[in-house]
Amino acid sequence: MAGLLKWLALAMGAACVAIGAFHLALGIDSVPGEGSAGATVDSRERFYGAVFLGYGLAWIWVARQSPVPAAAVRWLAGIFLLGGLGRLLSMGVHGSPQGFQTALTVLELALPPLYFLLASADERAAAARPSPRRAERVHL
Repeated sequence: MAGLLKWLALAMGAACVAIGAFHLALGIDSVPGEGSAGATVDSRERFYGAVFLGYGLAWIWVARQSPVPAAAVRWLAGIFLLGGLGRLLSMGVHGSPQGFQTALTVLELALPPLYFLLASADERAAAARPSPRRAERVHL
């Protein structure tokens, strides 16, 4: 489970960095079916792209910790879930978006419970491993 958590956190980070960079670079042209929406919306899209890139870097940083901190995983997964809930709210107010956006909503609602379930796996595994100090004392 600890290995799965690390792999999923790294994959999430890499995906978010790539998506964020894509939106930062292309602005509103990165959104399927949007066309031109003007300077204000393009500016907002690029800003959110930079924030999402940073969110992905946070996932990568968390995945590289040893052990992977459960609290950070829960916070990052909770933010992702909040994004999915925001999409649901938008669907309720404005109707269904472009199909790819609907697929993203499914991921944003399905992945956080998995992260919540796995969040403490690496901390538990680290606690179960004998520490070098304890091993030294045993040999003395």
